[in-house]
Amino acid sequence: MTPAAPPGLPFEGQQRFLAAIDAAVAAGDEHAVTAQLRSTLCALIRDPAIRLPDCVHAPIADHYARRELYRSPEHGYSVVAMTWGPGQGTPVHDHCGLWCVEGVWHGALEITQFELLESDGDRVRFRAAGGMQAGPGSAGSLIPPHEYHSIANASDTAVAVSVHIYQAPIEHCCKFEPMGDDWYRRVDARLPIDTGA
Repeated sequence: MTPAAPPGLPFEGQQRFLAAIDAAVAAGDEHAVTAQLRSTLCALIRDPAIRLPDCVHAPIADHYARRELYRSPEHGYSVVAMTWGPGQGTPVHDHCGLWCVEGVWHGALEITQFELLESDGDRVRFRAAGGMQAGPGSAGSLIPPHEYHSIANASDTAVAVSVHIYQAPIEHCCKFEPMGDDWYRRVDARLPIDTGA
């Protein structure tokens, strides 16, 4: 008898993909888990037996797309594929205290880290703490409190695709709107999931 397909968007090599993530998530504390997941995700991106669903290569015109591939009932993590049309990106944001491992599946993304300098109610002051251009097969991690960052597809023509493994499903976060002089306003933002099509 064929085992039931896991919940989420089905894709070629999905069982292999999820087995590798499950093994990495069992590695220990958050530092060990995220280190193992970075290595695992880099290998999965390069694995020709794994092919993400076709829909994750289709951008949405007015925002970057978030398509959930899987939620683990056993380990609690969530896997989300994000599709970045030319020029699309995020504001500075956090992950509401959840660790995350992010890998570039296709294209290239610019990631900028931010250091929290001070907080005054809903106003916070950040300093850009370094950036990088991440290409296919690269992966990085965010562990709170070092979770403030922005992501952008700087290409005028190419679509980028990334895969994000979150400690738990993330349905909202704080985004930060610039006010000037390195000050930002904290705003609670919903993170809806786009449909597969």
